[in-house]
Amino acid sequence: MRYVLVWGVFSLLYPALCGASEESAPALILSLDQAVERAVEHSLSLQKSAIDVTTAQYAADHLWSELFPSISASAGLSYGTNLFTGTGFQLDKTGLDYSVSAGLNLTLSGGLPSAMKIIELAYRTELLNYENARRQLAIQITKTFYTLLADKDNLTFLEETLDLAEKQREKSRAAFEYGLIGELSYLQTRLSAETAKLNLSMARTAYDTALGELLLLLGYDQTAAIRPVVLEGAITIQRLEADPETLIRRYLAQRPDILSMRQEIERLASVETRTILDARAPSVNLAFQWRGNGGGSSDFSDSLSGSLSLSIPVDPWIPGTTKSQSITAAGAALEKARLDLKNTEHTAMSQIRSLTANLRSSWDSIEIARLRAEIAERTYTLTEQGFQQGTKEFLELEDARSKWAEARQQLLSGELAYELMLLDLAAALNRDIRSMENNGTEP
Repeated sequence: MRYVLVWGVFSLLYPALCGASEESAPALILSLDQAVERAVEHSLSLQKSAIDVTTAQYAADHLWSELFPSISASAGLSYGTNLFTGTGFQLDKTGLDYSVSAGLNLTLSGGLPSAMKIIELAYRTELLNYENARRQLAIQITKTFYTLLADKDNLTFLEETLDLAEKQREKSRAAFEYGLIGELSYLQTRLSAETAKLNLSMARTAYDTALGELLLLLGYDQTAAIRPVVLEGAITIQRLEADPETLIRRYLAQRPDILSMRQEIERLASVETRTILDARAPSVNLAFQWRGNGGGSSDFSDSLSGSLSLSIPVDPWIPGTTKSQSITAAGAALEKARLDLKNTEHTAMSQIRSLTANLRSSWDSIEIARLRAEIAERTYTLTEQGFQQGTKEFLELEDARSKWAEARQQLLSGELAYELMLLDLAAALNRDIRSMENNGTEP
């Protein structure tokens, strides 16, 4: 009986203890800087890119390997004896011979400096790719973070809407009980409250799902999603006035894609130079070889030999030959890269002009949305007063509340769109958005 009593008390206290432990779990406070830092730290693609950078850097730090000669060493044993003549096959140490040799071969060609430059450019390209990938990841996380902040503000507004609907329902219930309003009006207020509750539930589910995906992307385990998560920050937009032509002159050359294209042109120019020099320039070959022989039938002897040769190619100078075609192909690849650079520059200019124009029109839309939200809120307040006084129907009140909710959501969506557009402009200019926002006018 005592055990049964203890088990019963434990069963009653266990849920409370679990609830207390869950409530005592510290909240996860997450700022934008922390989110970006963790995303960079846990990104597998960035880790792979960092490996490529390390490999390219190792090659660039060991350019002397392009000049390092080919060194070889060998050793061998041989045995000789009669088979059908003389005494026939027999094992004798006099028939055993051995040989050792070592060689060194060094070839110098005209394309060697270009080959070294190509290796250095490969390292610079990998480093640029890593920095660009890191910046793109930061922009992606920032967009997701701001979107969650906007969703959180929307949740707050939906909670306020639900609170208003529930209060209105209670007022209508009391008015219905005293016979001041009809049953249909009361049922409509109940429906409005339930609809507001459903909208809030759906929005909260979508927010929790998006937040969980962000936490997993940042490297948090599944238990982190159970903890309370507090996102620090708010969307506070400032008007940005910028002349697109000034931005193009100042920052176009700093775009990662432009820098990458210029490095590619430089690399292809070095490839063309290397192809021409390797094919048409004379090459020098320097070789040394030492050889030693000995065995049972002879004493050990060695020899040292060396050679210096100059090779002058002829066929690359003849049009139509294979090597001549490779030179032509290298030049064509370089010309195509220059055309790609022009196309990329034109596309980038168009993008910057379009973003700055869209920012202007978006700000005008935000100002209109703010005015519309103020008017809708005031209209709802007056309509609610009229409904309480019996001069307004419930459908008019519901319509006013719907228009207020729609105006608030449009304003929130417009502010989020403006912030995301600023991020796109910052990415197009290869700049930090916070430096642009702090200036407020000319970036």
